[in-house]
Amino acid sequence: MSPDHLYDDADRERIVPEPPKRVDAPVRTAFERDRARVVHAAASRRLAAKTQVVGPQTDDFVRNRLTHSLEVAQVARDLARALGCHPDLAETAALAHDLGHPPFGHNGERILAELSHDAGGFEGNAQTLRLLARLEAKTFDGRDRSVGLNLTRATLDACTKYPWSRSEAPEPGGVHADGTPRFVVKFGVYDDDREVFDWLRAPAPGRGKCIEAQVMDLADDVAYSVHDVEDGIVAGRFQLTALDTDALWHTVRSWYLPDAADAELDAALAGMRAIGSWATAPYEGTRRGLAALKNLTSDLIGRFCGSVQEATFAQGDGPWVRHGGDLVVPRQTEVEISVLKGIAAHYVMQADDRVALMARQRELVADLFTTMLERGPDALDRPFVDDWEAAGDDAARVRVVVDQIASLTDASAESRHRALTTS
Repeated sequence: MSPDHLYDDADRERIVPEPPKRVDAPVRTAFERDRARVVHAAASRRLAAKTQVVGPQTDDFVRNRLTHSLEVAQVARDLARALGCHPDLAETAALAHDLGHPPFGHNGERILAELSHDAGGFEGNAQTLRLLARLEAKTFDGRDRSVGLNLTRATLDACTKYPWSRSEAPEPGGVHADGTPRFVVKFGVYDDDREVFDWLRAPAPGRGKCIEAQVMDLADDVAYSVHDVEDGIVAGRFQLTALDTDALWHTVRSWYLPDAADAELDAALAGMRAIGSWATAPYEGTRRGLAALKNLTSDLIGRFCGSVQEATFAQGDGPWVRHGGDLVVPRQTEVEISVLKGIAAHYVMQADDRVALMARQRELVADLFTTMLERGPDALDRPFVDDWEAAGDDAARVRVVVDQIASLTDASAESRHRALTTS
């Protein structure tokens, strides 16, 4: 049975009211229309050329931000259906969750946050809201302002992973891939996007995430924990049959679970090793090896989602829609996911060659930022030229430059850098 009846008119409301489509057009629900708008957005296409863990130009097999988002969407849709919330809402949020990421992934996010610190900062999730509600233009309001894709309130809320501003954000923790402390705070809205944020959050209780956003968030964790390990194995970075747990547990604690004891981490790894599809021989790149690896990823995703579904249903009867409840992630599942993320972090993200590449990428983004800020409209695409001319102060101009850089892919950032620094 469709969960449509569990969502009301306020959930389907848009900032700019839209008349029904012509009678000969396919009949779609409001949430189906939202999904289609995200799929067709230019920002979605650009994800194909943005780094996930390993750069998209390095190998035909590894994930990029687009393939990762498609996999997150599949996990989110299945989990939402099992829980009884709207699959279209969870899937759209998953498809949109990385739209705001700049070139070079979290590495690009880090340097943009540093460069724009005094002008409101940068955060990929806040940039996603900015894209959906402003930059990815489809609809304009009565004051001739872009309202982005004009998505429904429920969809925008489902896309809000961190429903608070920078000033309200908790202190960051953990380390970056080069071992330096994290200082980028996680938040979901810039100060000058507060109007749309307050509108989409109007019926929401405090800082709580809606259940559809929680599904998206968990699906993201599940997908990248499993798939980053798969990519690392295929890339020859490590073998599941030869893990150095002493060093690995240090990474897991530094990055994800500072309170996890060796015994708890050992038990989590032992539990996953007991899965029938866990590797018992080194991966050698054969078709049989690829099939075994794919079976393991499927089993791990099913294990994690199944445990969350069971624990969530155990807390009550629901319905699990909007702000009517919370996902329950068992501690064992949290630790197992963290162990997998730690494997990828230790063997891939902290590898010497990648750390050196990341330093060069940060230099490139910093050069772009400085050059664009100095040259202004001459260095910007036309939509951002208009934003620059409308900017009222230096902070607003910094935001325009950040919006421009964040819109670039890895390859276009490099080509734009060459063009601006050699002209």
